[in-house]
Amino acid sequence: MNDETLAAGSLAPDFTLPNDSGEETTLSGLRGQRVILYFYPKDSTSGCTAEAVAFRDRLEDFKRLGYVVLGVSRDSVKSHCTFRDRQSLNFPLLSDKEETVCGLYGVIKEKMMCGRKCRGIERSTFVIDEEGRITHALRGVKAKTHVEELYALLSA
Repeated sequence: MNDETLAAGSLAPDFTLPNDSGEETTLSGLRGQRVILYFYPKDSTSGCTAEAVAFRDRLEDFKRLGYVVLGVSRDSVKSHCTFRDRQSLNFPLLSDKEETVCGLYGVIKEKMMCGRKCRGIERSTFVIDEEGRITHALRGVKAKTHVEELYALLSA
């Protein structure tokens, strides 16, 4: 799938990834719950920390709306554990070292870093309903404002 076909109304691609608790998380195992699946570039960087902390601080509000939050990056489980502990994160971080899930959701993009082209994760969020369908596909979101904008969208 790519970003043109993966949009609101699409069935969210199923996956299983290791999480920061050393367990496997399978998307289809969360059927019956609403899911906020957010992809971020790298643990412990300023933008990703700001976004993760905003999700941490809003988690109870998202839970009241019936959502589970999952963060996904290409970092290792060990890196996720360090990031989680340093920031007191209260939701699972999933490790996609092989970029399999990133590929399914079409979030790997060519980017410019320090004047050089590189491949990286485009900060993106997919909101998934209880039946496993995408209700919102938000791409290229801004780290500092995304969580508040998402909460406003979902609570309207």
